[in-house]
Amino acid sequence: MTASALDVTGGRAAGGLRRSPGVVREVGLIVAATLLYALVRGLTSERISVAFDNAEQVVSFERSIGLFVEPHVQRAALDHEFVVTAANAVYIAFWPIVALTLAWMVVRHPVEYPRFRNAVLASGALSLVIFAVYPLAPPRFVPHHGFIDTITQNATTYRNLNAPALINEYAAMPSLHFGWMLLVGIALATVARHRVARMFGVVLPLLMFASIVLTANHYIVDGIAGGIVIALGLTIAAAIDRRTASRRVTTRRPVPEVEQGGPVAVSARR
Repeated sequence: MTASALDVTGGRAAGGLRRSPGVVREVGLIVAATLLYALVRGLTSERISVAFDNAEQVVSFERSIGLFVEPHVQRAALDHEFVVTAANAVYIAFWPIVALTLAWMVVRHPVEYPRFRNAVLASGALSLVIFAVYPLAPPRFVPHHGFIDTITQNATTYRNLNAPALINEYAAMPSLHFGWMLLVGIALATVARHRVARMFGVVLPLLMFASIVLTANHYIVDGIAGGIVIALGLTIAAAIDRRTASRRVTTRRPVPEVEQGGPVAVSARR
């Protein structure tokens, strides 16, 4: 995506967004992202066997470096019903939290909003490439390794609402559940004025990382990859900010010269 495509709200007054053009552009970006996601899902649906082979590779890799602890952590958590319930709730709350945070930034912090929106789009675009190149079956699809799908067991309504026809079930790498929640946390921690909101921004990514593991929706390396993608997304967003600011400076109209005695008077008559 070009800088002009991503920076649809740059340069707006702190009082708010331009309504009609801004909303149309935002909706257009969302529709385009949805179409891209559907395309990638179509590409992945014919590579299901590859996704399961990749899952075995990830498990082997984690074992080789001593990181394959997810089943052990899950078994310990299953002894505490409130921990499982909390993990499920955090995972399910992902989309509402992301949407509410972006809406809050549009209304309360429109100057900072484009940077984080651009980071979402950039990290999403990078993730789509990875989803297409490296489809990965989530832990819950390989129960023979000791994984348990806690959401299917305890929150079947959520699974029914997220039907396979709408969700790419083989897009475990990277984890945008953790990545975008990390981005939300950064936004809250750096932009929010209230201490409680800033603290919530610090805690929220940690809770989501625990959630993606405890619910068997992602491997630990998926979460790490999600954090890397967000770092790249923020880097791209910062580059767009710099480019946009530079363009504003170069396109700014020069101020008319003023003589020492005051403005030059121009008269139609001699």
